[in-house]
Amino acid sequence: MDARPLSFSVLVILIAAATLASGYSPPTPPPTTVYPAVKTVEAAVEGMVYCQSCDKYGSWSLGGAEAIAGAKISIICKNHRQQVSFYKVFQTDSYGHFYGELKGLKMTPHFLDHPLHACRAKLVSSPREDCNLFSNINNALDGASLRYEEKRLKWKNYEAVVYAAGPLAFRPDHCPATTAPPPTY
Repeated sequence: MDARPLSFSVLVILIAAATLASGYSPPTPPPTTVYPAVKTVEAAVEGMVYCQSCDKYGSWSLGGAEAIAGAKISIICKNHRQQVSFYKVFQTDSYGHFYGELKGLKMTPHFLDHPLHACRAKLVSSPREDCNLFSNINNALDGASLRYEEKRLKWKNYEAVVYAAGPLAFRPDHCPATTAPPPTY
C-alpha cells in the first residue's frame, strides 16, 4: 500500500488542527438589518342602532328611542365603476353600538374609492320582533353615508381611522292609535 495518500491526509489534519489551536475562527457574517415592524393602517366604521319610538314615527327624531342589542347592519362599498368592492355584516353589542374594521377593503388612488365616498351603512335585521321595520333615519334605506370625525385608534403597530355612520333605527311594526286631538295651527 502506498503511504502517500495517507501522509497527505495526516498533513491536512495537522494543518487544520494547528490553525484552530491558534485561535482562528471563521469570519462572522455581517449583521442583519433589523427593520421596524410595518405599521398597519385600517379603516373602521362605528355607530348606533335604535328602535324609534312610536310618537316619533315619520320623523328623523330619536327622542325616546331605545338602543337595540344584537341588531345587524352591513357596510357596502362600491368602487368608482359602481361595482361592489366590499360587503360585511356587523352586529351591535349590548348597548346598541357597532364597530367594524373594513379589513380587505381595497382603496385605489381614485378619490371615489375612498370610504367616505364609496361606503354606506344599511340596516340588515333586528332581533326585536316588536321593532323590526326599517326606518329611513339618516337615509338608511339607500345607505347612510360615512362621516369622518377625526377619530383614530392607535397602538404600537396598528392604527385605525374610524368613520361614523348613522345613527340608524328600526321602527315598531305596530304603533297604537293616539287619542290626542290633532294639532291646530
